Amino acid sequence: MTLRKGLVLFVILSFGVSAIVLFSSVDSDTWRTMLNADWRLLLLAFVCVLGAWVCDATRFVALARSAGERLGFWFGLVLTWLHYFGCAVTPMQSGGGPFQVYVLYKKNVPLGKGIAITLTRTLLTLLILGFVVPLAVIIEPELLEGKLFVKGVFSYVMVFIVVSWILILLSILRPALIKRWGLVLILWLKRIGAIKPETVLRAVRRMNLEIDNYNLNFRMFFSCGFRYFLLAVVFSVLHLLCMFSVLPCLIAAMGLPFHFMQAILAQAVFLFLLYFVPTPGASGVAEGGGAAVFGLLVPWNMAGVTAIAWRFFTEYLAIAMGVVVAVRMLGWGVSENLYHNEPESDGEDARRALDGCEKRRERP
Repeated sequence: MTLRKGLVLFVILSFGVSAIVLFSSVDSDTWRTMLNADWRLLLLAFVCVLGAWVCDATRFVALARSAGERLGFWFGLVLTWLHYFGCAVTPMQSGGGPFQVYVLYKKNVPLGKGIAITLTRTLLTLLILGFVVPLAVIIEPELLEGKLFVKGVFSYVMVFIVVSWILILLSILRPALIKRWGLVLILWLKRIGAIKPETVLRAVRRMNLEIDNYNLNFRMFFSCGFRYFLLAVVFSVLHLLCMFSVLPCLIAAMGLPFHFMQAILAQAVFLFLLYFVPTPGASGVAEGGGAAVFGLLVPWNMAGVTAIAWRFFTEYLAIAMGVVVAVRMLGWGVSENLYHNEPESDGEDARRALDGCEKRRERP
């Protein structure tokens, strides 16, 4: 799939499913409620989005400082918008990294550090969501009472959270074990024909290199740059808090009652699931699934409008900014090339950075 096709597919699925959702949910009361919406609360929702962008940009700056690099706040905003653009055109929202790594490299940030910064940004979001989901249920246990659909989704998400935590901890503490598991997986994929025999050795080498890079850079984050890493964690929490505040603002703007913790749980579970949707940017599933999930919080005739408005504020605005940044900074040709060829690091820059960090710590 090309970059252009990914973007077109995102638009078609998003608008197509949105049209179906609106057609199946909107009635005369919907229009009446929308016309009487409180524009001040809609403006507050937009302010929350701006706050989320600011927190995300600051998180990039803090992670860069943790890795021994200095980035400006405006450049952090550019990285934030590029992340949304890349995620919008790739399955499972996986394409933001190559664009970010490329512009970081143009800023003289080594490839290994660039990959570590972008990967850690995503991992922080996933891990915090992994805390929020069970915490919300502990605080509000009645959220799952009598809701079989939510219980099923919650159980599914918790399995992913536990597995993710185990893999991340093992990759830091026992990288050799992860390599062995990865080798078994690659050989199994070869047996079923998913990987060609002549590419097995290359796949194993790439896997080992990525695990080593990942481990080295995390050790760097936890040594010299630990203070800035903690700052990145704080702004990750604030970023999600701002993002989660958009939905309550939208519901309140329509004059409907809401429960803040219920809104957080619904969004946390839903956002976690969207990371594993195979369509570009989770398009289609985000709109249709959002209507189904938010239908647990608002009347059905407002669920579709709420889901699409939520998508507009939390995703579409940032994606539009990302398109502008990608075209103006990179050009369509470079963006297309990055879409197909992810930058790779040989691992030496990460090792040199960690060695330099440890030497500075040893100085009296």
